Amino acid sequence: MRIENSKTDILVLGTGGAGLFAALHAKKANPALRVTVTVKGLLGKCGCTRMVQGGYNVALAAGDSVERHFMDTIEGGKWLPRQDLAWRLVEGAVERVRELENEIGCFFDRNPDGTLHSKAFAGQSFDRTVHKADLTGIEIINRLMEQVRALDVDELEEHRAIELIPAADGSGISGVLFIDMRTGLYRYIQAKAVLLATGAGPTMYRYHTPSGDKTCDGLAMALRYGLTLRDMEMVQFHPTGLLGGPDTRMTGTVLEEGLRGAGGYLLNGDGERFMANYDKRGERATRDVVSRGIYAEMRAGRTGPMGGVYIQMSHLGPDKVAKTFPGMVNRCKDCGFDLAGGKVEVVPTAHYLMGGVEFNVDGSTASPGLYAAGEDCGGVHGANRLGGNGVANSTVFGGIAGDAMAAYVAKSGQWRDPDQRVIARGIERAEFPFSRPAGRIHELRDALSQTMWDDVGVLRQREAMARGLEAIAGHRAALRDIGVTDGDRRYNLTWHDWLNLESLVDISKVITVSALARENSRGAHYREDFPDAGDLHTSCYTRVSAQDGEVALEMVPVSFDIVKPGESLIEGEAGIPQS
Repeated sequence: MRIENSKTDILVLGTGGAGLFAALHAKKANPALRVTVTVKGLLGKCGCTRMVQGGYNVALAAGDSVERHFMDTIEGGKWLPRQDLAWRLVEGAVERVRELENEIGCFFDRNPDGTLHSKAFAGQSFDRTVHKADLTGIEIINRLMEQVRALDVDELEEHRAIELIPAADGSGISGVLFIDMRTGLYRYIQAKAVLLATGAGPTMYRYHTPSGDKTCDGLAMALRYGLTLRDMEMVQFHPTGLLGGPDTRMTGTVLEEGLRGAGGYLLNGDGERFMANYDKRGERATRDVVSRGIYAEMRAGRTGPMGGVYIQMSHLGPDKVAKTFPGMVNRCKDCGFDLAGGKVEVVPTAHYLMGGVEFNVDGSTASPGLYAAGEDCGGVHGANRLGGNGVANSTVFGGIAGDAMAAYVAKSGQWRDPDQRVIARGIERAEFPFSRPAGRIHELRDALSQTMWDDVGVLRQREAMARGLEAIAGHRAALRDIGVTDGDRRYNLTWHDWLNLESLVDISKVITVSALARENSRGAHYREDFPDAGDLHTSCYTRVSAQDGEVALEMVPVSFDIVKPGESLIEGEAGIPQS
């Protein structure tokens, strides 16, 4: 089997906010370094950061503080976040937004006095979400691309990472094995440091917001490599995904939280506002609460014609809505809906994985030379990610990882000889579908998405999840029975569909095993058979690893090293933010 080989100093997997910031910071820290960015699709045209609508959480406004932002993050995460990571997030967001504006060239919306405009997002005690209308992610990615391309950074587009390759002597990471999707050939890139920033993406659910090529490949590779994952049961459902019907691929696309923050109403099929029946904050409750409220209305049959509920903005004035939320108004218009003047049917949609690779404040992992940042990582958000904390997470920790990798390479970085056995296993795994008769892969992916939606979705209970775990095993077996025609491997999308589904099946199992183990309800994880949160002071998080082809799980106590349950870093009127 022919393998192309190359070398670089720093190898970045993923070109979202985390990957591009890491490349930028690494190259600026040491311009002599060879930095290579790789992406499964096209640079700047894929990934989740570009899709960010709402904005970027940062404590800049008068009366706000990093302490208040921190407490909102900890409370929103139901006391499961790793507190040093959460603190670095809120502290680093202030620095990173200044960098985005003054060095990267982003233009965020401003108040008449010139200060950054902050809008309301649910579950927060202060309006701190800065933005560029409702197209914030496009602004950030476009400006980052300009900056990265102004430097001598190597780009490899349409390169699919399939295996993290350890050193032959076990001393750390040696590089990454890829498939060059344009040629169908394998490529091994040796690197002194590697960043995992592929962005996860819970597309194993029937309704989901990320594009279909986001299939948790990074998490699957990390698990095979031997890294531990945490909080994998914590799948965030955004409450308002566009429900466009079966004839549009726009179904599941987020109608962002700023709509509810601005005063939008949620109406059931009978035209009644219902969220006050579930939470005193109504539509501005946290995402998990609103998603459960919507799901309860759907389960009770109080729905629109497509089975969802409605979001209505017209009472705020159609012209104002069109000016404030142009991206979403136009997106809905493209699908035949009038967001500004009418109402649009929505459904909870799988949006973000709070869980991921265990990592440190500097982005390092348990394997020397291997770093991680962004949605591939767990520990920052705990049981809930506050809207606006996601792009902050990616850019803050991406920049930190870039600086850390440059320092690591300067001090102790070296090219390590690869473990050839792992390269051989990676190729064998990728070649496997060519050994089986071609089958209907899309039907199997649909079956998996229905299993996860029905059995491991917004509301969970043991019997359903046990059924789901059994079904996932069946999907895994079915996938091993079908394959791909071994013809032209250039842009063989069916081959990549098969590999996508393998990653999704494997991570679906991890999610389900973790959800079964957590016998309480925290944030995005709600057990109907265990509805109480449990004792916050003895909180544990789930940690999973791969052992002999199976998922091993342990419960690990949370370290309250900055603030304990019942305490707060803010005083006076603020108190502890609402749960």
